[in-house]
Amino acid sequence: MATSTNQIVLKEAERSMTICNACRHCEGFCAVFPAMERKRVINGQDLKLLANLCHNCRACYYACPYTQPHEYNLNLPRTLSELRLATYQEFAWPSCMGFLLERNARATAFLAVLSVVFVFCFALIFQGPEILFTRHLGPGAFYTIAPYPAVVIPFSLLALGVLFLWAMGVWRFWKAIGAPFSALRDISGHIHALKDMLTLRSLGGVGRSYAAPNKTFAMARRSLHHAVFYGFVSCFLATCLAFLYEHLFGWYAPFPYYSLPVILGTLGGLGICCGSAGLFFLQNQTEEAAFSPLARRMDKAFLILVFLTSFSGLALLVFRETHAMGLLLTLHLGFVLAFFLCLPYGKFLHALYRYFALLRDIQEQRSGSSTSLHG
Repeated sequence: MATSTNQIVLKEAERSMTICNACRHCEGFCAVFPAMERKRVINGQDLKLLANLCHNCRACYYACPYTQPHEYNLNLPRTLSELRLATYQEFAWPSCMGFLLERNARATAFLAVLSVVFVFCFALIFQGPEILFTRHLGPGAFYTIAPYPAVVIPFSLLALGVLFLWAMGVWRFWKAIGAPFSALRDISGHIHALKDMLTLRSLGGVGRSYAAPNKTFAMARRSLHHAVFYGFVSCFLATCLAFLYEHLFGWYAPFPYYSLPVILGTLGGLGICCGSAGLFFLQNQTEEAAFSPLARRMDKAFLILVFLTSFSGLALLVFRETHAMGLLLTLHLGFVLAFFLCLPYGKFLHALYRYFALLRDIQEQRSGSSTSLHG
């Protein structure tokens, strides 16, 4: 998204928020509107904060009296969605990588295919077809296909790289919304922001009955978000437990079906599969006008990737004692690799930036601050 395009998006967001601040019909729907009402004049840094507070529930779109065919032609969810994408590109580090957000769906598909092919070819060349397509049983069977150092070292380095890129992006975002570095040490604010993120309060507020043609549809979206989020949490805990099992007790994967890593991983995988498939379905049931086309493609690409990552993991669990184990393991590791590669420049940024936007909003609520009178 070019700088001129960013300015157009900012101007439209300023126009929209000015009308919303005068109307206040959607007051209390989510965190965006109370934050907006605390400001007398809304400038660029305020708009970037408000855009990342938005959870894109679209409640305001269905409730707004000024959408098409009204002459104001207001479409706040789409405007804020476009502005969020502009901020993702603006704060991407290094800046030259921001182009991946303009072509995110294609980049995600390309990385997914490339990662799967890379892992498969790596295993085929260095392990050979006689190992890759042979049935392996018992503890350590997975490492016969993918040696422990070849899995742990690259993925550990990749995870550290993702954390570094996230930190750089968050730091640029934090400065852009006018927040001091010292505010990041606000423990109470972090607790409140984390609580909001864990409960998805904004998807269950006053405006939920307007978030779609019916209330059941709206609340289903919240439940599906929970399924994906807590599915990730469960899979992360399973991975941590597997690490402890191997390094403390000398128990090696694949673990028994009744073991905690397998139980947590299965529950997490099912949650992610059901949640991502449900959200993909809901994407196709909602009004296209309320979406930024680029954001819609990004959402779908992310949902497909996380579904394939989880589904391949579940398939590996089911067929791990067959000759298909080697193929399924390389397929799953390929999708996991693609998922990690997409984390710094994809949909996951929404959760990251929204958390810090919530943190800043909580601090502004406590201080009772309003924006300065310069634009």
